[in-house]
Amino acid sequence: MNFVLRVRGFLLSAAVLFSICPRIAFAQHTAYGSVRPRPDMIVDTGGPPNDAHAMKQHYVVLVSLDGFRYSYPKDHGAPYLQAMMKQGATAPDGMIPSYPSLTFPNHWTLVTGLYPEHHGIVRNSFYDPVRKQSYRYTDTASNSDGSWYGGVPLWSLAEQQGMRAATFMWPGSEAEVAGHRPTMYAKFQDYLDGHVGLNQISQWLALPAAERPHLMTLYLSAADHAGHWYGPESEQEHEAVHVVDGLMSELRARLDRSGLPVDLVIVSDHGMVLNDNHWVDLDEHADLSHTVTSEWLMYPDSEAEKEKVYESFKAHPDPRFEVYRQKDVPERLHYSGNPRIGDPVVVANVPIIVHPSATSVARADLSDHGYDVAKVPQMKAFFLAVGPDIRKGVTLPSFENVDVYSFVAKLLDLKTSKTDGELGPLKAALKR
Repeated sequence: MNFVLRVRGFLLSAAVLFSICPRIAFAQHTAYGSVRPRPDMIVDTGGPPNDAHAMKQHYVVLVSLDGFRYSYPKDHGAPYLQAMMKQGATAPDGMIPSYPSLTFPNHWTLVTGLYPEHHGIVRNSFYDPVRKQSYRYTDTASNSDGSWYGGVPLWSLAEQQGMRAATFMWPGSEAEVAGHRPTMYAKFQDYLDGHVGLNQISQWLALPAAERPHLMTLYLSAADHAGHWYGPESEQEHEAVHVVDGLMSELRARLDRSGLPVDLVIVSDHGMVLNDNHWVDLDEHADLSHTVTSEWLMYPDSEAEKEKVYESFKAHPDPRFEVYRQKDVPERLHYSGNPRIGDPVVVANVPIIVHPSATSVARADLSDHGYDVAKVPQMKAFFLAVGPDIRKGVTLPSFENVDVYSFVAKLLDLKTSKTDGELGPLKAALKR
């Protein structure tokens, strides 16, 4: 046991050491990113122009604020976002993220209307026992390979129906999915000044009408970085929220100056919460020598081994988490029926740090996400829509983020096939 603790202490120290450089970079720049965009960042696929029907539609800018908890505008006194919430439609009690409340699963849910169990991006990193390959969100070979992604993302839906689309660093948007990439897209580059994204949106809006994308997405990560490293109530998060607030104020002003009918939809993928200081090592509860592991997920090599691992967990219960056979995962989580989820499945009851073993190398983050929103309500996400097609002063009850897809498609008059979401919960926000 003492050896395990020494190993853990070493690994934790190493994790802190390896995190020093990005944290220093974060602290040194008030815009929470000063990296210059690389010359080849923007890719133009040279797709066809907008067709006649698309040319008649309004425009949508869909912005994601990574890790932006639903309560941040009030918690941190963000003046512009609070004012804009009164000018459009918002969900003051938060939008419900899909489980797990992580970046890549929820960004893909927002643009497909599918739960992770159906679109296949079941965590930021996971193993596929059928393909016998791993997906890692930080690996370009994985995240740009369209064969990992299910569903029809909004930009592919638009392109299929004769409408140009453009994405700025939205997770998954570098991959060809459902036969299409966005007409224009930006390759991912972390610690990028948010103004780079705003400038790109302005450039896209300035294109001739036939070339101008009607759907544009923008991804901003400042709040997520600050939350992970310093905590959701920290001075650094307060500063990050105000940076985001200023960027949204500037973006709205640019949209107004364009003279175009643009609806602005601002969402986040999940919230943020301080971690429990205790680690959970999965291999302390079961023998995982015949099990592939990836983050919280376990993939035993046979049905007999799955049952053996499950029974071992049940014999050593821990009040901080539940363990289910995949078929028995609570239906409200929509987290079963996909081999990528693994079996058995661990679901945390409190914000804990879970790793396959005591020797797992991990980031030393103060705060995290990924938890069940019913048990950790700080996971709830932000939603705000404002523009010529949005009613003013509308407060919506909490709704699931699978519904955003139908909402954006309606604004662009795009026809959709059946998804896990529906327009109903957001219909009150629409003028038409």
